[in-house]
Amino acid sequence: MENSNQKWALVTGASRGIGRAVSYRLAQSGYNLLLNYNSNDTEAGKALREILGLGVKASLLKFDVSSLEQTEKILGDWFKNNPGEQIEVLVNNAGIKKDNLLMWMTENEWNSVMDIAAGGFFNVTRTLIKHMLVKKYGRIVNVVSLSGIKGLPGQTNYSASKAAVIGATKALAQEVGRRGITVNAVAPGFILTDMTEGINEKDYKALIPVGRFGTTKEVADVVAFFASPECSYVTGQVISVNGGLYT
Repeated sequence: MENSNQKWALVTGASRGIGRAVSYRLAQSGYNLLLNYNSNDTEAGKALREILGLGVKASLLKFDVSSLEQTEKILGDWFKNNPGEQIEVLVNNAGIKKDNLLMWMTENEWNSVMDIAAGGFFNVTRTLIKHMLVKKYGRIVNVVSLSGIKGLPGQTNYSASKAAVIGATKALAQEVGRRGITVNAVAPGFILTDMTEGINEKDYKALIPVGRFGTTKEVADVVAFFASPECSYVTGQVISVNGGLYT
């Protein structure tokens, strides 16, 4: 895709891990990037410099996706300050884990995980979908998880939040398909990120048919396809990037 000053991609949770890799990959495809993050200024700054090094435009948008008020204000201000520019691609990647067995899970452990993944999907997508509908074009990609498909013990909250986004992906795809907007999801398995630092790869790789954990780039490449203009007849789909661990 040729770079255009008017075409932007917004990635939530973009300062580290999969979000950062996705941002880099989309910049390689020629998109200007809006990098959302909530707290880690240092890593967000590093991500921004990496993106700018690819010759596209990029900006940091610091807000909590679980807050509708913050989301609408920051994105509303961006549109006001950038008249005529368009966010064509939205990657809902922001998420947290607070693992615990349900019998011991606190209300905060449940609500905070649900509020960021499922609530964040609603807050950011609802804010941007109106602009995409007017333009009759958009690519929405939701980063879900193996947990949301299979369910994993100790992750009832995380599994529920990702399963919710999978259902929302399929429903929204049917609502907006006639307006040139596709909505898909990518479900990573065990990927080498901060979130898997406490997991011993040797203990799990025997269960994975390809015999290893995945990389953030391997996830980002699938996201990049879903985000591309060529992905015009694929919508409402969930693609697992898990090395064959669960199908």
